[in-house]
Amino acid sequence: MKLVEHILTKNPCYTTGRKITVKGLMLHSVGCPQPRASAFLNSWNSPSYGSACVHGFIDANDGTAYQALPWNHRGWHCGSSINGSANNTHIGVEMCEPACITYTGGSSFKCSDLAQARAAVKRTYDTAVELFAMLCKTYGLNPLADGVIISHREGHARGIASNHGDPEHLWNGLGMGYTMNTFRQAVEAKMDGADTAWTSGTQATAFQNLSEADVIKKVGPLFTADQKKNGVLACVSLAQFILESGYGKSELAQGANNCFGMKKSLSGNTWGNSSWDGKSIYTKRTQEEENGKMVTITADFRKYPSVEDSIADHSAYLLGAKNGSALRYHGLKGCTDYKKAAQIIKDGGYATSSTYVQRLCEIIEKWELTKYNADPNTKEETSTVYYRVRKTWADAKSQLGAYKILANAKKCADDHPGYSVFDGNGAVVYAAKQQFTPYIVQVKIADLNIRKGPGTNYAKWGRYTGIGAFTIIDEADGPGATKWGLLKSYMDKRNGWISLEFATKC
Repeated sequence: MKLVEHILTKNPCYTTGRKITVKGLMLHSVGCPQPRASAFLNSWNSPSYGSACVHGFIDANDGTAYQALPWNHRGWHCGSSINGSANNTHIGVEMCEPACITYTGGSSFKCSDLAQARAAVKRTYDTAVELFAMLCKTYGLNPLADGVIISHREGHARGIASNHGDPEHLWNGLGMGYTMNTFRQAVEAKMDGADTAWTSGTQATAFQNLSEADVIKKVGPLFTADQKKNGVLACVSLAQFILESGYGKSELAQGANNCFGMKKSLSGNTWGNSSWDGKSIYTKRTQEEENGKMVTITADFRKYPSVEDSIADHSAYLLGAKNGSALRYHGLKGCTDYKKAAQIIKDGGYATSSTYVQRLCEIIEKWELTKYNADPNTKEETSTVYYRVRKTWADAKSQLGAYKILANAKKCADDHPGYSVFDGNGAVVYAAKQQFTPYIVQVKIADLNIRKGPGTNYAKWGRYTGIGAFTIIDEADGPGATKWGLLKSYMDKRNGWISLEFATKC
């Protein structure tokens, strides 16, 4: 699943800023023949668009998911009915619809290209399954429990949504065979094998309903482990976490696991051993001082897979940030006096408030956070190794991600020809897959089958290429032929293959 963050920061629903405790997920379809998510993202991101706002859209052309609201924001996606509104409890996601349908009234429509429409709907369905599996993992939801995953139509039947028939009307009208029961079952099955890149480790969403004391108990050991790895005193970092993220309940922590307000770029500083992948961001409005006045701006902040990654990046910054050629926070590593450590951080320019050190110390003493400090005699653990996927080690801007698991990094590189996997020292641990050069073949028989995979063990599409010239964009080995070729017209889903024994390269 490709998930792109595109927060609608100008929409009145976002600027209202109401939060919810997420209890479920609601699936919608847009109700008009518009396959492009960008059409909604662009038109809805306006102060004058006050009629609706959802948490996400799924593009019908390529299956990309777009996050339009922070997941714990109250959306305007389903209206209300006799029993209230699921806006208060459910995340709402819209699936875009095929361009080849025409609505004739209500939920009835005509379709000019059934195959094209079904392919588009399958893309949105498959992505919705993955997205809902990820969200269920994030919020600890059981997809099969009553009322957790519902459609807009089911919401209306429960009296918590306006009278709509989506998305079942679309599935039924195209004869897809999908139901909300099959969808819920698919989400449950996907959760066992879902991509956990953004759900592994501790999620700040778990703090949402905890008391302050319980949050500290949950995260305290994380700071102890970080001190053992990096040498930054646990009680000081933990106090900063409390002060800067409001016990992990700030918007930035809840939406991006960013517990220290780390911006995408920090005053031109770069540092080694960063746990940030270099590209994942969370955009939000924030107040900053300009020419002596406080102004509201929209800024990009770092987004992390877990709270542990946020803590690790914060420590890496404190130990690696420089002022010219000198370390900003020289003397912090290994310091065991929390008052001295807090002063080093203040003197390095971390905060401008004259009471910053005092506030940190008060938090440490109130909660007795020194009990989370690591034993100074404990041997320092080896830092986590991150495998980075880039074109070259020097080209940091090309980085696609940073992975703790080598197998996941290799898969990312395989999916992006020309990219290699590098260890923390810049050594290649997995070489780039060579970019395939497309070529044209001539087919001289009228009945060459197109299969859904490279081999006779894959099902036929029930259609033929016909005689003519065709572009091949990839090759693969498989039973029934010495080589199989992928047709360009099937590149989106990579499921249109022909035997190259019946084709001549031009």
